[in-house]
Amino acid sequence: MQKSETRDGMHILWDEPITMDDGIVLRADVFLPPGGGRHPVILSQGPYGKGLAFQDGNRAAWERLVAAHPDVAEGSSNLYQTWELVDPEKWVPDGYAVVRVDSRGTGRSPGYVDPWSPRETRDFHDCIEWAGVQAWSNGKVGLNGISYYAMNAWQVACLKPPHLVAICTWEGSSDHYREATRHGGIFSRFLTNWFPRAVHRSQHGYGERGFRSRVTGELIAGPDTLPDAELERNRIDFNRWILDHPLDDEAHRERTPDLSKVEVPFLTGANWGGQGLHTRGNFEAFVRAASRQKWLEAHGGAHWESFYTKRCEALQKRFFGHFLKGEDTGWDRQPRVLLQVRHPDRFVERAEDEWPLARTRWTKYYLDPATMTFGTDEPAGRATLAYETAGDGLLFSTPPLEVPLEITGPVAARLRLSSDTTDADVFLVLRVFAPDGTEVAFQGSNDPRTPVGLGWLRASHRKLDPARSLPYRPWHTHDEVQPLVPGSAVDLDIEIWPTCIVVPAGYRLGLSIRGRDYEYPGPPLSIPGVHYSLTGVGPFLHDHPVDRPAEVFGGRDTLHFEPGRQPYVLLPVIPTAGQGGA
Repeated sequence: MQKSETRDGMHILWDEPITMDDGIVLRADVFLPPGGGRHPVILSQGPYGKGLAFQDGNRAAWERLVAAHPDVAEGSSNLYQTWELVDPEKWVPDGYAVVRVDSRGTGRSPGYVDPWSPRETRDFHDCIEWAGVQAWSNGKVGLNGISYYAMNAWQVACLKPPHLVAICTWEGSSDHYREATRHGGIFSRFLTNWFPRAVHRSQHGYGERGFRSRVTGELIAGPDTLPDAELERNRIDFNRWILDHPLDDEAHRERTPDLSKVEVPFLTGANWGGQGLHTRGNFEAFVRAASRQKWLEAHGGAHWESFYTKRCEALQKRFFGHFLKGEDTGWDRQPRVLLQVRHPDRFVERAEDEWPLARTRWTKYYLDPATMTFGTDEPAGRATLAYETAGDGLLFSTPPLEVPLEITGPVAARLRLSSDTTDADVFLVLRVFAPDGTEVAFQGSNDPRTPVGLGWLRASHRKLDPARSLPYRPWHTHDEVQPLVPGSAVDLDIEIWPTCIVVPAGYRLGLSIRGRDYEYPGPPLSIPGVHYSLTGVGPFLHDHPVDRPAEVFGGRDTLHFEPGRQPYVLLPVIPTAGQGGA
């Protein structure tokens, strides 16, 4: 259905064809200011169906969003609002052309569905260049979106399309192995949950079984309706793919951006509660990308929340207004780092100049087996503590704090561990407990009861890259398997993803060492519209029976304490004004 019409204050081109170098034709919807002219472009390419309304595809999330932030629904008919993207009705009046492309094999674009593949990234490059030379374009293209749209923005930025001027990457990921498929070498269930849940319904050829556009009435994943067997042949099998690639091999690397090639100006937004996908990559990109013009924002709340709020919409428009329109938006005075500092009951905005924060006091908190506490005093003796990997593991905690303690930054742990088998999966959980002993959890990106921080490592993947490792962020090569000798201890350096929390006086900070995923105390939650049980880690579960056979990972692990090699956690303590800090 290639046609055009003017409605709701926009001139809209439906299903515009974009021909790829192999002849496949992708389809795009283009939303333009009426009256002609050339405009800066906000472009996206993704797999969710460019015409699938937020309210239809993720109804429960939409209802929770507008209930918490009624202003999100104001000033728009909301007919064009889709999952993880800007609302054209809010951007076109500001003089932008908004372009949405159905990625290869999804929506109204035919082909094989292979998310974040080199083929899809090349398509994205060519779509950017197509948009940059259209009669309605001023030649400046920006990318903006959440999650998927942040991940593929990093990738296409590495190809340096000439018309790409700026990108906004909100709650994304920048490492296909370490963040999307395997945490510390352990199979993450996320993609095998997400793909059938969120993409199959929008695969090209799903047709009559799927949704129709609220605006045009056309099939979101049409116009054809193909048999299931053909649909299956036309898409990647993520379960098989992840099992077939247990190490960080070339297949993973070609789906991971080389951040040293990212030179375009960018704004990236991280979620403190995005442990599992939407935290680490934003911080890594901000630190490691080659761009000299880069800004970092960090916040909390649900994954589908902050991007759409008035605060963050205004932030995005100031960024793109500066780079795509040359306007004086005040962006040249924008702090390089803007943190929503997390407290148990609120967030406090604070501007910073860098990440990690220069005034950080990197402090070792040692684990004490005699008292099951951890603090700055190093134990002197020898001891061992064993735990069943199917149980709740070991919990160490500080005494009740006498003064508030701020932890903001990446975290790392050094443990000495043995297993009664040839391998061990270690799960670390940074936790906060109120004075009455109840655990303080937070609304995370994908779970309403998320702990402060999470880290994972398969012991056989303990090999480090000394050139890339930092004391506070170990870098594992994941290029070979080094089995354990049962009963023999090895040193493990474990990354805990960046976090932020101000722990009040009277509260305790805790660290759990486990052989399985964290579970918030009590039964799982079930929320309408969420297609997985919520136990504290959302869809980021690590329980694949093929990847974690019980005979290897279902036994007993032992933590070792030795003089000069005592286990510790390296915490990024931020001093308060009274402690000599800012």
